[in-house]
Amino acid sequence: MPQSSSISVSTLWRYPVKSMMGEELNASGVTESGVIGDRTFALIDKETGKVVSAKNPKKWPDFFAYRAAYASPPQTASLPPVWITLPSGQIIRSDEPDVDSGLSSALSRAVSLRSSAPQAPSLEQYWPEYEGEANEVSQEAVAGDAPVGTFFDYATLHILTTGTIDRLRSLYPQGRFEARRFRPNIIIDTAGQEGFIENDWVGKIVRIGGEVRLQITDPCPRCVMPTLAQGDLPKDLGILHKGILHNKVHVPFAGKALPSIGVYAKVISTGTVRRGHSVEIEL
Repeated sequence: MPQSSSISVSTLWRYPVKSMMGEELNASGVTESGVIGDRTFALIDKETGKVVSAKNPKKWPDFFAYRAAYASPPQTASLPPVWITLPSGQIIRSDEPDVDSGLSSALSRAVSLRSSAPQAPSLEQYWPEYEGEANEVSQEAVAGDAPVGTFFDYATLHILTTGTIDRLRSLYPQGRFEARRFRPNIIIDTAGQEGFIENDWVGKIVRIGGEVRLQITDPCPRCVMPTLAQGDLPKDLGILHKGILHNKVHVPFAGKALPSIGVYAKVISTGTVRRGHSVEIEL
């Protein structure tokens, strides 16, 4: 039986190009591959073959200054081109023949825009605590629990609650904790409840509205990304050290406890998710 609850969907997000800024939504279709159009594209570093990610800000220092949005609402069977806004304000389109050269010029590094991941995709992740050491950058696999050829870090959906954001703010009031720092797909309003609420959802089913059911699989481990500047949000290592590190929990896919914020989910039943939809946790 589902647990009665007043919690609901606060908002939704889609990120058409991996690690770029994305789009806030009022509603979206959700398929086995997550929010329609999410992380459909990524840049590939032509020198290394790695997926370009803001997880390595030493190599890609201003990647959060790039924004991506679909030219029209995407549908399951057909995805429209993506508009990419560069830090300069110039806009290029994903279907332009010179899109790779335009992105390479802006990034001062040769890249290609891809809609399918290479075989055994991986990305580079920077660890500030190992600055200057041989292991300051690690190699991390992509799409561990997502369909082959996709660009998700691990799973197809990432969920975050307002209760967690409120808890982080109470731990570090000087920090600007906003959901966009954590790049979730679905933000759930926990109706005034404060705490790392979604920790208790791991292993359970979340029902949203009348159609969508999600299996919560793992907490979402965190790295340096939430500390980086995004738009008007400043760079702040305190976000990690004074906030995130207070929620170190067991992550099943990693087999150990890690600092985590939010949870990963697998889609069991597809449908449409809308802002304001009720959310129930099935016991």
